[in-house]
Amino acid sequence: MEVSEPVPFSDGEQVRAGTLYIAATPIGNLEDITIRALRILKQVDVVACEDTRHTRKLLEHYGIRARVISYHEHNENARAGELIRLLRTGASAALVSDAGTPLISDPGYRVVREAVRAGFAVVPLPGASALLTALAGSALPTDSFYFGGFLPAKAAQRRNALEAVKTLPATLVFYEAPHRIAQSLADIGQVLGERELVVARELTKIHEEFLRGTPAEIAQQLDARASVRGEMTIVVGKAAASATGDYRGLADAVDELVATGLPTMAAIKKVAHDRGIPKREVYAEYRRAGRPRQISPTASE
Repeated sequence: MEVSEPVPFSDGEQVRAGTLYIAATPIGNLEDITIRALRILKQVDVVACEDTRHTRKLLEHYGIRARVISYHEHNENARAGELIRLLRTGASAALVSDAGTPLISDPGYRVVREAVRAGFAVVPLPGASALLTALAGSALPTDSFYFGGFLPAKAAQRRNALEAVKTLPATLVFYEAPHRIAQSLADIGQVLGERELVVARELTKIHEEFLRGTPAEIAQQLDARASVRGEMTIVVGKAAASATGDYRGLADAVDELVATGLPTMAAIKKVAHDRGIPKREVYAEYRRAGRPRQISPTASE
């Protein structure tokens, strides 16, 4: 991925008229907000948020006095129209969620889409995200991942949702509420099998923790507690190549690394690590593809 030169912004940066800003807010630790987001929130004409009381606490913490209006799943139709009308007058607005990056399992999609359709500029301000924070700290493969938002509350629908992603060769990420975590872990174990799994809880807060193990092992840890609190992010290890039946590209991936000068076994090990699958799966497919035979048998161990 090509990296462009950073663009410096001065303290005098001004918001643009008729612009909708999407501002990420902290997911726990109040320090996890960008300097740019704070500057924009100080300058916009209105801040649209899920819970005005919650957002006012954040703004007051940073000495920001802004007009705040509610924007949530129950009033988004009316509020979207109101915000578009404000933009047409030349006003600027910022959209925030209670925590993290707006629109990620939160309302906001409708107003962003309407703003784009109406020809207004939409400027996202990068920042905190429980999804990426949990994934980065999970120690599970990050080269390819699938985000499924909140798992369905009803058991049958939840199992169907898990069945639909069962063979994806990607790390799976879901949000879950504490009162449903036990049922979700049981369904994950039943549908996806006893894969490596991480439950990230209370991210960036004082009691932040990463629980690691199989679904059954983590369920046992939580069951031993008097109570389970805090929003949770579930990160599930990839389906192995043997489970998906998809070995496409493994041998070619090894050959590409060998062509750069990497020894064959080192290349096999790297492909296995990058894809989150056992080394023996890559080795077996490499042999199955008719590649060179002069490989130590210990590679399959």
